[in-house]
Amino acid sequence: MPQITVDHSSFLSFDREGFARDLHTAVVEIAAAKPEACKTQFRPSEVTAFGYEDPTDLGHAVVHVTIGLLTGRTDETKAELTEAVLHLLKKHVEDDGPAVLHASAEVRELDASYRKFEA
Repeated sequence: MPQITVDHSSFLSFDREGFARDLHTAVVEIAAAKPEACKTQFRPSEVTAFGYEDPTDLGHAVVHVTIGLLTGRTDETKAELTEAVLHLLKKHVEDDGPAVLHASAEVRELDASYRKFEA
């Protein structure tokens, strides 16, 4: 914990390593996570569809960050963390063309069934 996934349009100029480093710092400072527990997986998507537009036009790009935390964080803490994520996306995603960037983030609680192991 935390389990972080970043879904994004593959054509974005995105400093993923810098984003992950800064995001892990924010999660530790805001949500009291342990640094060694922060794990982020990036999932680039080849196709981003928006409305009725042709996806090959590359007119829109998407980044969505999901942070799964164990229970116990207040709504205020979760909101502060999502605001920090959006701020970091502005810092680490380059504005490199005419595509409109749609950035979003959410913090959710991991289900009680959550388990993990390290090998």
